[in-house]
Amino acid sequence: MLLGLFVLLACQLGGDIITRALSLPVPGPVIGILLLLGVMVVARYLPKRDRSVGAQIETAADSLLGWLGLFFVPAGVGISQHFDLVAANGLALTLVLVVSSVLTLAVTVWVFILARRLFGARGNG
Repeated sequence: MLLGLFVLLACQLGGDIITRALSLPVPGPVIGILLLLGVMVVARYLPKRDRSVGAQIETAADSLLGWLGLFFVPAGVGISQHFDLVAANGLALTLVLVVSSVLTLAVTVWVFILARRLFGARGNG
């Protein structure tokens, strides 16, 4: 699991370094995910041992996901500390959340339809 955690953090750091070095308008974690994809593709072709690199990355990722709820605690504390600010801008915040959710859903459906047309329907489903 230690190797998996190292790979995850190294990809995150690598993505941040690339983003800052090249002044890209893409967040570092997005580049890090692409780096992780590359690592996983390469790891697939490595000789298999007792615990492959991919399995160790999966174990580390699953462990981190188990603690994901803790990452929302600071946001909740911030909201409770600035409740008057949230209340004053509640309508605007609600509107932004609804519009962004609808747009995200629409873009997701559009991408799915486009991908299905490009790659064709496979299977009987």
